[in-house]
Amino acid sequence: MSEQSMNNGNGGSASSFKGLKVMVIDDSRTIRKSAETMLGREGCEVLTADDGFEALSLIHEHHPDLIFVDIMMPRLDGYQTCAIIKNNDNFRSTPVIMLTSKDGLFDKARGRIVGSDHYLTKPFTKDELLEAVREKAPAKSAA
Repeated sequence: MSEQSMNNGNGGSASSFKGLKVMVIDDSRTIRKSAETMLGREGCEVLTADDGFEALSLIHEHHPDLIFVDIMMPRLDGYQTCAIIKNNDNFRSTPVIMLTSKDGLFDKARGRIVGSDHYLTKPFTKDELLEAVREKAPAKSAA
């Protein structure tokens, strides 16, 4: 079915991402686990969902700081998921990064129309993933 996991990144290097809550929505278990590992090692708290429906309930419950969403998913695709997130007053300002193997101009434009903040093409490298987080994650104020 699906997996819901949280990783606080205890085994990795300390980073400015410590305490950043990131959600990864992708129907590929491999992509979810890869992103979870890369982000967790940098100090992120990572939530995963394998489709948009599961993600929406987790988003409401956990209020992630940043969301990666795959475009091509069953039931509720990434465009629909992004549009629902961005049409909710509580999550309108949450950055959404589209994760996809589709690198066409039309796909990027459609992502912008539904409110996505960035576009990351799969397969992505650790550096590309972390750079997207650096660029789009809201700054955490020091306590």
